[in-house]
Amino acid sequence: MSQGYAIELYFDPALENQVLKAWNVFARRQISTYLINNESRPHITLFSTTSSIDSTKLEPIIKSFSSKQEPISLSFSSIGSFSSDDNALFLSPTPSLSLIQLQLQLCEVIKKEGFEIGEEYRVDSWVPFCSVAVDVPKSRISEGFLVTSTFSLWSFGANLLVLDSSAD
Repeated sequence: MSQGYAIELYFDPALENQVLKAWNVFARRQISTYLINNESRPHITLFSTTSSIDSTKLEPIIKSFSSKQEPISLSFSSIGSFSSDDNALFLSPTPSLSLIQLQLQLCEVIKKEGFEIGEEYRVDSWVPFCSVAVDVPKSRISEGFLVTSTFSLWSFGANLLVLDSSAD
């Protein structure tokens, strides 16, 4: 059994590179290097849990679900932050029926197999986002918003190509 589990939606290479450029801007300005240092990959988390999960049972289900999915279009339309200890800045995708349905269907498949869906991933409370900076010093949050507002991702259409699962 794995300790913690996440299912992430990855972007097509063009959008992924745009987000990586944003991460590099934050690193060069010494605002945040967390995502680069942790060798993260730009994504939107569709499901995550810190509970122990039998990944050998879940992974075939996810692979089957993923193989039936068509790429969907995505554009980022707003900047946000979570007021928590990690001071994260993120890009929010424009809500689309296809993105919401994908996440809802995924959670239904997971729940049907007996896995619990945490409150933050239920359809009425899920907030899709792509992190651009984590552990931003409180004194630099406003600068982070200004930097993020200069990125040219707002109307960038992209296909979400890979649905992947990873054990923490």
